[in-house]
Amino acid sequence: MINDQPIDPGRRIGTQPNPLLPGWRLTEGVQRPSMLYRFSRRMLQVGVSALWSTRVFNREVEPTRGGVVYICNHQSFLDPILMSFALRRPVNYMARDSLFRTPGFKQLITAVNAFPVKRGSADLAALKEAMRRLKDGGQVVVFAEGTRTTDGRIGPLLPGVAMLAQRAADWTVPVVIDGAFECWPRTQALPSPGFISVQYAPAIPQEQARQQKPDAFMAAVRETLIQTQHELRKRTGRPVFQYE
Repeated sequence: MINDQPIDPGRRIGTQPNPLLPGWRLTEGVQRPSMLYRFSRRMLQVGVSALWSTRVFNREVEPTRGGVVYICNHQSFLDPILMSFALRRPVNYMARDSLFRTPGFKQLITAVNAFPVKRGSADLAALKEAMRRLKDGGQVVVFAEGTRTTDGRIGPLLPGVAMLAQRAADWTVPVVIDGAFECWPRTQALPSPGFISVQYAPAIPQEQARQQKPDAFMAAVRETLIQTQHELRKRTGRPVFQYE
């Protein structure tokens, strides 16, 4: 049930995590976080909490085991941190290869399980690496629009992402970030303070994902993202985006 009353931007984390995922004590058969991953993510969490008011909804849908692909919209450079801000299991990120050319930053994003992908091309090596991590019981985040939004709306999704959901992942979880575009649009050099919300949609099991053709599945995921964004913006008192 969606509450249409605007929420208080001063509050931080929203819903409770999956009770079957107590801290870092994870079940067998899932990816384990390294000490460097724990430290790096904690520092990023502290930084985000200090600079932005954040609310996260439906954290309880995080699967306790199995490979999980999170299909997320892309609003800003903050998205990788925001998307996994409140998850208990470690996550893996596809990040454009140019980010790995910067000394220091390469070590940081590698510490939080990022791996390179060539933007604007069918990067089979990155796809195979994502599938390997999913089959090993990891969680992989994909910003399926391929680039940051220019107006806050959710654009078309890359069809190749369906392969991860239908062949490698046990679960697919659509995720929406809202407010990050207002805080750090691609036309702005530095971020500004503001209120950001994140909401996870119910997890889709692999057998359900396989019932549709790849294009139809990605269209359905995009429709879920748009509806979730609509709900979030109503809850936070923001104008709802119009889509054709």
